[in-house]
Amino acid sequence: MAARIEPASRVSHLQLVDLRRLASLQLDALLDDEVRLWREELDWDFTKSAELVRRFVDLRALSGCALMDGSDAVGYCYYVLEEQKGLIGDLYLRRGFQTAENEDLLLGAALDGVISSGQVTRVEAQLILLGERGPAAPLAPYLASFERNFMALDLRRSRLEPVTARRSIHLERWASYHQEGAAHLIAAAYQGHIDGQINDQYRSVEGARRFLYNIVQFPGCGAFFQPASFVAFDMETGRQCGISLASRISPNAGHITQVCVSPAVRGTGAGYELLRHTAGMLREHGMNSVSLTVTAGNQSAVGLYERMGFRTRRRFQALVWEGFA
Repeated sequence: MAARIEPASRVSHLQLVDLRRLASLQLDALLDDEVRLWREELDWDFTKSAELVRRFVDLRALSGCALMDGSDAVGYCYYVLEEQKGLIGDLYLRRGFQTAENEDLLLGAALDGVISSGQVTRVEAQLILLGERGPAAPLAPYLASFERNFMALDLRRSRLEPVTARRSIHLERWASYHQEGAAHLIAAAYQGHIDGQINDQYRSVEGARRFLYNIVQFPGCGAFFQPASFVAFDMETGRQCGISLASRISPNAGHITQVCVSPAVRGTGAGYELLRHTAGMLREHGMNSVSLTVTAGNQSAVGLYERMGFRTRRRFQALVWEGFA
């Protein structure tokens, strides 16, 4: 049996309520506040994601809870189940209620709900707005925590110069027929990598297929932007050796949803050239900035992004719970 995680003690005048007992109208003020914060801090238009939350709440199909102050929703957290894995999709508290105690109250309730389903052996969460700190007691003993950076590059000021890669590569614009090769590339690139501990989809070709489908088809990381997404091929072998995939997160901002290169071309400048082409195309299409997320422990990637002019705008934690049968 998996251990049951007890949520933090409840603040007396606040109550946890199952999201399936609420109507979206009761979350409107909270979601509007979240949309504003994503825009102000991350240049990210969160409107479509908020609309999906409203839709599934009204369908009584969203698992999770809201933190209520009387009749006002001041926070919420939801999760989804994928076979034996639970994903905590979002956790947000209205300004004025963003305390560690309230965050842990919502997070603990979500974890308890996921684990109590009886089918889950792993839970993942990457909650950008949760902040830098890791989970506090009593949640900390159950969760592995990985620091991640949200980094951004000002495209109006940066002019990335081309470099001659130390391995001859050929770049092509992303097309759907590249997806299978990209799945194999991701699985190879992340073998033994710290990011494979955070996202288990990176550990297998099947998982990478699902990951690629999600970022291309769904708005969680913005609207997929094919004109700024590229595939690299190794001219010596003819094989796919790198990808840089982009989305549009607001009219004036882009986001790199995935960038990786095969072990054979690491350190050759292939990653830089992929990023340079993506950034250049985003600029050509009227975007003023581009962002990405990176695990702080991935020092080689962080160093590359900093040399290109990316700066950390926010630090947050990726959280992982591993259970047992």
